[in-house]
Amino acid sequence: MARRGRGKERLRAPSSDYTDADGNVLTLRGSLTPGSRRSYAEALAGTGAPVASIEDSWARAGELLFERLAERWVIAGVPVERQRELLGRLRMASPQERAFVRAALREHCAAHFPDVRAP
Repeated sequence: MARRGRGKERLRAPSSDYTDADGNVLTLRGSLTPGSRRSYAEALAGTGAPVASIEDSWARAGELLFERLAERWVIAGVPVERQRELLGRLRMASPQERAFVRAALREHCAAHFPDVRAP
């Protein structure tokens, strides 16, 4: 449990690590707020912000899910932990890295959030 404020403790869901063939490790949160679920569903459906195509809505939804769940990504021994840096690293990821992230998100959602359909 993490401490916050004046002696108040908040519960923290356990995180899960996913390792690719090169030994890089993606750590995903074990919780997803109702607001994040709603934002993700809207992005996946293409509602809210205008999108050019179905592929754009899937890409935005995938980024949103990654942004809300990713805690850490260790690539070639270098940890990336800040949200802005994690999202930036995802945007410049190779096709193999993106495939790994998608697979990890799918596996994670199936195990922890069966009501969330990962792209």
